[in-house]
Amino acid sequence: MGSTRTAGRPLSRWRGAVAGAALLAAAPTIAACGSSGSGNDINVYLSPEQNFQTVVDKCNEKANGRYNIVYRKLPRDADGQREQMVRRLAAGDTGLDILGLDVTWVPEFAEAKWLAEWTGENKSDAEQGVLQGPLATAKWNGKLYGATKNTNIQLLWYDDRLTPRPPETWREMIDMAKELKNNGKPYRILFTGAQYEGLVVQYNTLVASAGGEILSKDGKKVVMNDGAVEALKLLKEVATSGLTDPSMPNAQEQQVQQAFEAPDSKAAFELNWPYVYAAIQAGNPDRAKHLKWARYPGVDGPSKATIGGFNLAVSALSQHKPEAFEAALCLRGPDSQKFQAICDGVPPTIESIYSDDRPIEPCPGATSADKPTMSTAYPMKDTILEALKDPAVRPLTVVYQNLSTITSKVLSPPSSIDPQATAEELRNGLQKALESKGVLP
Repeated sequence: MGSTRTAGRPLSRWRGAVAGAALLAAAPTIAACGSSGSGNDINVYLSPEQNFQTVVDKCNEKANGRYNIVYRKLPRDADGQREQMVRRLAAGDTGLDILGLDVTWVPEFAEAKWLAEWTGENKSDAEQGVLQGPLATAKWNGKLYGATKNTNIQLLWYDDRLTPRPPETWREMIDMAKELKNNGKPYRILFTGAQYEGLVVQYNTLVASAGGEILSKDGKKVVMNDGAVEALKLLKEVATSGLTDPSMPNAQEQQVQQAFEAPDSKAAFELNWPYVYAAIQAGNPDRAKHLKWARYPGVDGPSKATIGGFNLAVSALSQHKPEAFEAALCLRGPDSQKFQAICDGVPPTIESIYSDDRPIEPCPGATSADKPTMSTAYPMKDTILEALKDPAVRPLTVVYQNLSTITSKVLSPPSSIDPQATAEELRNGLQKALESKGVLP
């Protein structure tokens, strides 16, 4: 889903930095590894996705025997995905051709010289029609190191029986929730408050929506300006307002969704990724009939919600780079992105897909013979596109993993935030992270 997670998938990751030599020493058994297969195999390493194998099969048909894409599934958790690729690349493994990278990993992998730069016609094809926010996540130091596969962005989900008009700002949402509570109706505001990347995403969105910055645009120094402090005040207020679920300090995406779709749910608002729409159809069909969506609430004006998603990068160690670039372009091309948007619920990065309402064949495993379209499978596509045109991008830095770990720890639990003191603690901790050296394990 985002991340997809990031991105929409729960992220629990990150330990401290170590030197490259220690990282190499930790992986002696894979130093000489290469993936098994025929000489024309193009190995793509990506997290498990329900219908990605179908995308691979279609691209292999187009290749017509010139090469054979092999889908190598990484662990489900982001920590395990990143760790496996880091260790194998650090050990010089030439068996990795295409890497499925969370949007926060490109700077780190590029700085380690593990990624081949996209240039010439490959670069033009990878950038064509791509929204600027997702495209920024595929770049480092002005160079393109990935082709955007999918993006993700959180929306506000609500029940139109409780709130016929969605709130546009957090202040409006808090006031609406208080009124609903006073009237004995479901009122809670649900969001990811556990000590992990989901909390970092919420904070980053609030900071950007308040006009603030955590790091400088070049990612080299800590800013933590007034907007960043304002976001801390707002997070503290909502966490102590009595308007959240008691489980909020431990809630990740799945728990948030389950609390909203429960038959006895006390929630009126949910901040979560687009997979919510498909999930509630099965989880609570009655409430699904009244599920509506809007842009993530702003602070003083329109919000800037944090984007997630994945980029496809070509390994600098690949022995099949021309074929890998070609295969990656197919795997994230317009047809592939549209198919995965409809069948896997991951938002496209190519803007034209949002207005392409031509039907596709029924998704694998579908119970209906009807041919789905973007409108039928993705009714919130226009709202997603609107938000994607003015998003927030998480700080682009080679030490993002450390920054995320520090931020989630300092912000947890949100009810304990002391805006000025917490801001200072973040400044100090993030500055130390920026001064660290080496690749993160």
